[in-house]
Amino acid sequence: MAQEPEYEVLFYEMRDGFSPTDDFLDSLSAKVRGKLEKWIEQLEIHGPNLPRPFADTVRDKIRELRLRWGSNHFRFLYFFVGKKIVITHGFLKKTAQVPEAEINRAIRYMNDFLIRLGKGDIQL
Repeated sequence: MAQEPEYEVLFYEMRDGFSPTDDFLDSLSAKVRGKLEKWIEQLEIHGPNLPRPFADTVRDKIRELRLRWGSNHFRFLYFFVGKKIVITHGFLKKTAQVPEAEINRAIRYMNDFLIRLGKGDIQL
């Protein structure tokens, strides 16, 4: 029996409607995208309880979903707003550490999301 999700995953969208996460997923083969989407579903089910090596805290409220397909290491950065999980973006990790630029990008997107949420521009 499949577990019911306790959380809901949302993909961050810029003011113009562009979603960096959708854009990243669209750049991948259907097979790889399908595998990554299965792990996003696991994140919805387990939320903050999804264990290492699949998830980890990067900095402050920014977390990472850590996925491997062959020799490729995929990362999705995200944060929580109550029972919502907002994935800011995804990328192919090529270094030992999550690049500082990717963390800063996630923080920028999170701050934008929270400001717009506070103003009522985003409805949850």
